[in-house]
Amino acid sequence: MQMLRVTRVSSFYETEPVDFLEQPWFFELCGRGETEVPALELLRALRGIELRTGSKKLVAKGPRLIDMDILLYRSETIDTPELQVPHPRMHLRRFVLVPLARSRRHAVHPSLQRTVKQLLEETPDRSTVRRSYRAK
Repeated sequence: MQMLRVTRVSSFYETEPVDFLEQPWFFELCGRGETEVPALELLRALRGIELRTGSKKLVAKGPRLIDMDILLYRSETIDTPELQVPHPRMHLRRFVLVPLARSRRHAVHPSLQRTVKQLLEETPDRSTVRRSYRAK
């Protein structure tokens, strides 16, 4: 069984660090996919990929090889100790909203009732996000 079918991927973006500033810039991208798998099962699969790549979070908000999050899951709101969807800080992060706007600009945040495009326009975050590589 295929866990996730990727239907769209944003360009790659270089983003300056936020919160923990003494680290290299990050590469960010956002994908959109289809799945029949429950969100928590999908998150566990993503965490397994992170582990297999050797990614470790040694410092909160610090450098790591790979970090995968579920930003939105259909129009659901999920609030468990292991998973919060929509991602609780997505509306405050340009490094999330810029790539997300490429794949889901009209998606509506289920709690804030704002589109991703509106959230990007309204976010107080002014950190630098620049396109590095365009996806085909």
